[in-house]
Amino acid sequence: MGAALTPEDAARTLDVAIVGGGPVGLLLACLLAQRGLPVEVFEQRAAPAPLSRAIGVHPPGLRALDAVGVGEAARRAGVAIHDGRVTCRGRVLGALDFAEADPGLPYVLALPQAETERLLVERLAELRPGALHPGARVSAIRQHDELVEFAVGRGGSDAAATTRTARYVVGADGVRSGVRAEAGIAWRSRRGRAEYVMGDVPDRTDAPGSALLHFEPDGVVESFPLPGGMRRWVAITAWGASGAGPRGGRSPEASAALIGTVAARTGARIGDHVPDARAFTARQHLAERLVAGRVVLVGDAAHEVSPIGGQGMNLGWLDALHLDRALAAALASGSRDGAALDGYERARRRSARRAIRQAGFNMTMGAPAHGVRLAARNAAVRLLAAGPFRRRLARAFTMRGL
Repeated sequence: MGAALTPEDAARTLDVAIVGGGPVGLLLACLLAQRGLPVEVFEQRAAPAPLSRAIGVHPPGLRALDAVGVGEAARRAGVAIHDGRVTCRGRVLGALDFAEADPGLPYVLALPQAETERLLVERLAELRPGALHPGARVSAIRQHDELVEFAVGRGGSDAAATTRTARYVVGADGVRSGVRAEAGIAWRSRRGRAEYVMGDVPDRTDAPGSALLHFEPDGVVESFPLPGGMRRWVAITAWGASGAGPRGGRSPEASAALIGTVAARTGARIGDHVPDARAFTARQHLAERLVAGRVVLVGDAAHEVSPIGGQGMNLGWLDALHLDRALAAALASGSRDGAALDGYERARRRSARRAIRQAGFNMTMGAPAHGVRLAARNAAVRLLAAGPFRRRLARAFTMRGL
């Protein structure tokens, strides 16, 4: 996956140290490496994660991949989703053609996160060989006037840690960010919480290029095409913090819950067992700050957005595009460029708030609804999918304006 640290590494001050080798940290590293800047990535995992939670690459995210030269490879590996259809009890409430948002890029690309990460790892190795350090745990972050000092341990231990220095440290280490915690940045909860179960199975639908959304009385069931003739199914199991769904992670209970829920709500038979079925809780948070001196947050370390709607990874890539420019300006100035980094913080917090509101709306629309509430929800879907609003809805669904 990458290179081990050497004594020469320890003696060198980086321009940027990125903590976290997921899709956002890797994209940022590629952007900075393209500028010829000394950048390295420290990833606590020793090997790539086997399961992919994120699958949707929206048009702005695809353009971000284009910016580092992997967009075409992603297009070849992925499946284009050109439209979406919303139904309730077998009746179509509305349909959406993504070409209405952008005829030049008229689809959302379905590509498992593991494959996206593989493309970015390979690209970073081309741009800056040895820049990715797997199995490297960063701790003891200490800021000084001109640089940041931090320790790098191996194998999940701080024993025999190596001291490294960088002019900036970027936390791209996810919702449980250690960088954010060490910087003392508060993690504020935002509205929106629900429990879901999901899994990937062979596609037995008659819509191989479409997103299918079943807004049923007992809650939403969604499905999306994947490469290799597969389809991902996602179903809500509990609204709010009830704890009524299956326990988190992969389990036989999650498989049974997914199969049973999909069949009960939609009539679809997706198989007898879903090997990778897992339950998860969707939550939303926003960091109080994204910049603390020479420490900067990006992606899920900066904001946790419900995966319903597929915004999180793409939002992080848009963070990375902005942060690439801000860090380049700060590094060129020879000292902390407050204007560039403060501008990054303002713009990306604003975009995160917008994405969190959109995700909250998506979750609410997919919550259980009966009687008058169900009738009102179905009427709202029909209205939003009608001519005057359809293009605006397509733009929101494909993340324009973030």
